[in-house]
Amino acid sequence: RCTVDDRVTRVAWLNRSTILYAGNDKWSIDNRVVILSNTKTQYSIKIHNVDVYDEGPYTCSVQTDNHPKTSRVHLIVQVPPQIVNISSDITVNEGSSVTLMCLAFGRPEPTVTWRHLSGKGQGFVSEDEYLEITGITREQSGEYECSAVNDVAVPDVRKVKVTVNYPPYISKAKNTGASVGQKGILQCEASAVPVAEFQWFKEDTRLANGLEGVRIESKGRLSTLTFFNVSEKDYGNYTCVATNKLGNTNASIILYGRCPGLV
Repeated sequence: RCTVDDRVTRVAWLNRSTILYAGNDKWSIDNRVVILSNTKTQYSIKIHNVDVYDEGPYTCSVQTDNHPKTSRVHLIVQVPPQIVNISSDITVNEGSSVTLMCLAFGRPEPTVTWRHLSGKGQGFVSEDEYLEITGITREQSGEYECSAVNDVAVPDVRKVKVTVNYPPYISKAKNTGASVGQKGILQCEASAVPVAEFQWFKEDTRLANGLEGVRIESKGRLSTLTFFNVSEKDYGNYTCVATNKLGNTNASIILYGRCPGLV
């Protein structure tokens, strides 16, 4: 808006050195710019659908009988934060170095932060567009959230999933007792990414599912070896082997005899 009085004989609006309007005559070819008011007290223009290129100085120039006068206003265009480029979901091996990128635009320039969304709490890990993790561990896997904030509007938030591959680690394997003629179950639990494949051995012989009255079931982290009718020859030392593409590990489990009626 530009306030004028009845001494004014000529009026014009300029953007930098470009004339937008001179009186009621439009000089600008931009159809977003229109005259809003041209009266004895006010000379105003309106800009529809403002974008960042409209930012800058605007000058209201008036001519009176005595001399010209100008009034300047600076248009500041604010833009909500927007994440324009972010890393894709990634799978890496444990010990690798990882760099996640989150590029954001906005006016004023948004603040970009990374945080790790883990079961142990949501902690900020970087206040920068780039998050660098050196020697990544399995505990650092999961979702990472990038936030772009500039207080013009709600933050823009995006997530990246980081999967960390690591070799198998057998976390549960204990000796089990079973009576002759009863059911016996050996269990082997292994953590691994990708999920481990299991094999069972007695001495150097690999056991096959369904043979000699045994059943092998592997699902997720757990593998079970079930004897439906334990006999004396079933007692002994068994080896559970867990394998994925990064390596393998094994554990020894003993099936031992137990007197009927004892727990």
